[in-house]
Amino acid sequence: MPGSTGTGAVTRSTLRQQIADALRDEVLAGRLKPGQEFTVKEIAEQYGVSATPVREALVDLAAQGLLEADQHRGFRVHEYSVADYRGIIEARGLVVEGMFTALDDGHKGYRDLHEPQVAAAAAGVRRRAEEAQRAARAGDLTVLIGYDLRFWRELSTLFGNPYLAGFLHRLRVQSWVCAVQHLRRLTDLRGHLWARHTELVDALSRRDTATARSIVTSYNAHSLALIEQLAAHRGEAPGAGENDG
Repeated sequence: MPGSTGTGAVTRSTLRQQIADALRDEVLAGRLKPGQEFTVKEIAEQYGVSATPVREALVDLAAQGLLEADQHRGFRVHEYSVADYRGIIEARGLVVEGMFTALDDGHKGYRDLHEPQVAAAAAGVRRRAEEAQRAARAGDLTVLIGYDLRFWRELSTLFGNPYLAGFLHRLRVQSWVCAVQHLRRLTDLRGHLWARHTELVDALSRRDTATARSIVTSYNAHSLALIEQLAAHRGEAPGAGENDG
């Protein structure tokens, strides 16, 4: 029956997304490590579901650059190098710069944080900024990643281009996947995680793109320096500073 088929498709699609989200979180939490291999059957048994939505979820994550597909051995967690991280930082910087340039040029797609019709969205961005900042200062990497991803996604959505927002989200997930393998070697992350989310929101609320650019440029430079240092010294504590993925 048409109705039954539609319901089944929605259910499978929802399950597919739930599995993809759960596996992404496993990678970001460091429980699925770079290079770790697994099969569709293993994941299906782990979650107690059929193979079809699992296979679809794994293909989705491979398309996003988090996994690698091997026709004969299943899937493995992608191993990002420092050079990869450098490229991701550069790419996400270019996307953000494009958004700031659109704001400078008075692009009509930008949803001003002060406009009444976007007050709820703006308030949400502010809450996400505060929560991410709090987690960063506490050195709670797992909580920070969740709020940081939501913060950037919701903030970039205010620029009115869902394709750019989606692309930036993908880059930020990839940068976190690369960063966590190094950051989780530190026993105490307090003082090392970027905590200027609300400053960025304030600058954009004033349409002060010069300050916003300065904040993001500093963030990217410090993030790259931290990961390069951790990769070079294999767990040797870096100098103090606000840095993260």
